[in-house]
Amino acid sequence: MLKRLRIKFIAVIMSIVTVLFVVIFGLVLHLTKQNIERESVQMMRSLAFRPPVASPVHKPDNVPKNIRLPFFTVDINSDGEITAFGSDYYDLSDKEMLRRLVDAANESSSETGIISEYDLRYMKFDNGRRSSIVFADISSEKAMIRGLIRNSIIIGLIGYVVFFFISLLLAKWVTKPVEKNWNEQKQFIADASHELKTPLTVIMTNAEMLSDKKYTESDREGFTKNILSTSKRMRGLVESLLELARLDSSKAPLKTSTLDLSKLINDCILPFEPLFYESGLELSADIDDGISLEGNKDKLRQVVNILLDNELKYSDPAGSVTIKLKRQSSSCLLSVSGAGAPISKEDCQNIFKRFFRIDRSRNDVQSYGLGLPIAQSIISEHHGKIWAESSDGLNTFCVSLPN
Repeated sequence: MLKRLRIKFIAVIMSIVTVLFVVIFGLVLHLTKQNIERESVQMMRSLAFRPPVASPVHKPDNVPKNIRLPFFTVDINSDGEITAFGSDYYDLSDKEMLRRLVDAANESSSETGIISEYDLRYMKFDNGRRSSIVFADISSEKAMIRGLIRNSIIIGLIGYVVFFFISLLLAKWVTKPVEKNWNEQKQFIADASHELKTPLTVIMTNAEMLSDKKYTESDREGFTKNILSTSKRMRGLVESLLELARLDSSKAPLKTSTLDLSKLINDCILPFEPLFYESGLELSADIDDGISLEGNKDKLRQVVNILLDNELKYSDPAGSVTIKLKRQSSSCLLSVSGAGAPISKEDCQNIFKRFFRIDRSRNDVQSYGLGLPIAQSIISEHHGKIWAESSDGLNTFCVSLPN
C-alpha cells in the first residue's frame, strides 16, 4: 500500500511539473515569437511608408535606424513593371524571382504574410500612386525560435530529472507518518488479537470441561467461575479497545466546561483509599485548592483513575503512593508517584504505547497495557502533556494541563 501511495504521489508531482513546464515554456516561446514578429512588422512598416528613392540601383540612404534584418522593397507601377531596391544581401537583378515573390504575396488578401519557401515576410503597401511590397528575411527569427525551443527542451529535461529525485525524497518524507501509523495499526491489530485469543481459549477450554460429565459438581462450579472471570476480563479489554477507537476516530470538538480540578481529584481519591489500604499501601495527597480549568469532567476523572489504578497494581507492597496537584504560572501539574522497580528511560517512552507492558508485569492478568495510552489520548484532547519519570526508587507519572 505504501509503495502504491508513493508512486501515486510521485506521479501527481511529476504531472504538475509537466503541466507547469509546458505552460511556462509555451508562454515564453509564444511571447518571444510574438515580440519578434511585432518588431519585424514595425520595421517593415517604417520601410513601406518612407519616401521613394530616386535611384533604385543602389542602397538608399534614407533607411530607418531600427532596421536590423536584410530587406528589399519592390515597387510596382501601373503598367505592372517592378523595380527593386534595398539590402545588398539579395541579388535584385533576378526579375523572374522578384516576379514570383510579388505573385506569391498578391495571392493573399492579407497585408502581411510569410513566404516559407524563401524565408521571407512581406508587407504590401498601396497609396494610390504606387504599390510597394517590402520583403524581410526571417531566417534569423526561425533560428532564434529553434534555439529557444532547443534550450527549453534541455532545461525542461534537466528540471524534470531534478524534480523527479526531489519528488522521490518528498514521497518518502510525506508517507513517513502514514508508514508509522500503518505499522502501529498492524501492531495494534496483532496485539489485540493476541490479547483476545488467550481469554477465548480459556473460555472454550472451561466450557468443554463443563460439558464433560466425568467432572464433579464442585469442578463444574470452578469451570463456571473461570468462564465468568475470564469473560469479565475480556469485556474490560473490549471496552478499552472501543474507548481507544473512539478517541482515535472522534472528530467532534471536545465538550468542556469550567471545573474545579482540585475537587475532582479529591473525589477520585476517596474510592481508592480502601483499595490501597487492603493492598498494604499508604495513599497520601497534596492538593492545592481552587485550581480550575476548562475541560471534560468525565474524561479527566478517567485519567486520574487510570493513574491511581496503575500505582495500585505496580507499586511495591507496604510502600506509599503520593498524588499531588500544584499550580504553575500558566498551567497546573498533576503527579502520581510510588515506590517500585526502576523504569528505564526507554520504557518511560514506550509505556504509553498500546499493549506495552514492562517485563515484570507482562503476565499480570489484570493489565491490558491500554490504560496509559487512553490517558495520553485524553490529555492530548485537552492540549496537555503526560510523561513518566523514574528516579531515586520512585516512579512518577506527570500530567501538565493549561488553565
